[in-house]
Amino acid sequence: MKRKKERGRPRSPEVNRKILDATMKVMGRSGYAAMSIEEVAAEAGVSRPTIYLRYPGKAELATAALASYRDRGRPAETGDTRADLVARLRHFRRGVERPFGMAMIGSVLAEEHATPELLLLFRERVVEPRRDELREVLEHARGRGELKEGADTEAALNMLVGSYYAQYLAGKPFPNGWPEAVVDTVLEGLNERRL
Repeated sequence: MKRKKERGRPRSPEVNRKILDATMKVMGRSGYAAMSIEEVAAEAGVSRPTIYLRYPGKAELATAALASYRDRGRPAETGDTRADLVARLRHFRRGVERPFGMAMIGSVLAEEHATPELLLLFRERVVEPRRDELREVLEHARGRGELKEGADTEAALNMLVGSYYAQYLAGKPFPNGWPEAVVDTVLEGLNERRL
């Protein structure tokens, strides 16, 4: 059986990376509301149709750019629950602290009423995948018998991620060993105590 030939040229991953990087720069500079596809195209050195072939609108483009940064340098799971959670919190922090990271999150939240699809896509492409990575580590720990019966892993996820925002919004510098201290505190509440 013959395979159908795909129409047109295949989309270049390099061009896509340029578009996503340009989107991050423009959002960092201008914010989501002021960002335009024209400005992103100029920054990336591509045409508007090149962007629209990949992303049907501004919300899809913005969240794809944010998701692409989330995926960079993602740590592999080792099977050591503490080490894996610490590595994921460090990765999360690096992602949020990239240039203009918190400002971009603020822009997404500020647009909730005017552009609700932006927040929905942000949750789908950025927030939930990060939570899923942490959830997977905790579920593997549960499978190894490391968590006590009825341990609330959803509350633990909120504490792990929320600890960053709480520290940031308090305006205090992050102490050395911040991710280790957070993970140890959360695991103390989840761990099966052996007598």
